[in-house]
Amino acid sequence: MKKIKLKKKHNPINIFIILFSLIIICSLILLQWISKKVTPAFFKHAEIETKKLSNIIINDAIARTITDKASSEEIFEIVKDEEGEIKTIDFNTININKYLTEATKCIQEDLKNIEKGNTKALENRDSIKDYDKSNLKKGIISYVNSGIVFNNPILANLGPKVPVKISLAGDIISYISAEVDDYGINNSLIRVFVNLKITETVILPFQGKDINMEAKVPVAIKLVTGKIPDYYFGKSRETRTITIPNS
Repeated sequence: MKKIKLKKKHNPINIFIILFSLIIICSLILLQWISKKVTPAFFKHAEIETKKLSNIIINDAIARTITDKASSEEIFEIVKDEEGEIKTIDFNTININKYLTEATKCIQEDLKNIEKGNTKALENRDSIKDYDKSNLKKGIISYVNSGIVFNNPILANLGPKVPVKISLAGDIISYISAEVDDYGINNSLIRVFVNLKITETVILPFQGKDINMEAKVPVAIKLVTGKIPDYYFGKSRETRTITIPNS
């Protein structure tokens, strides 16, 4: 008597479950690889572009609100003796804080406009004329080529482009500092800087990352000749820095 072999029928539902499970596993492996290998490379280039644009915005705002407006007489308070010699030099904190508040507000507004894609508010900004306005309207400051993950100059420009967006993550901290140096015989050179600390979020399609940025922009230089005076914000023969927080 012959034995009859029965062919097993494959259940379509089981095949679907197996294929679906394989797709999920492969997707998780791919996402893990992207997280470890691809993401750091994207963020490195995105951070460079973010800092580049932020520096442009900062320098432009400080030039418009402080450098082009404030005179040394408004920044410094100089007290002289009866013989006309300078006794003391100090900051005019009222004027300094007024200009500093205006500059900080301007920087915040420009960064927010870029984040929202409000290019109309940025039309008079020659500093960002090199940026594609069509991209800025979408809130995109730059594109990163996918080919950079291969770390090869030949492949760097290949592959789809990943959009880079930014968001102001917190308040901007701004303050004034001064440095006093000897300059020749019986001369002192006073340099005034605006210092800024900004936290921004770099946004890529699959992840975001906060970056801390610091900027130090010179806004005034004054040469004091003759007898070396005393300084409320430094010593005559050493370089000192003192900060005046923005009120």
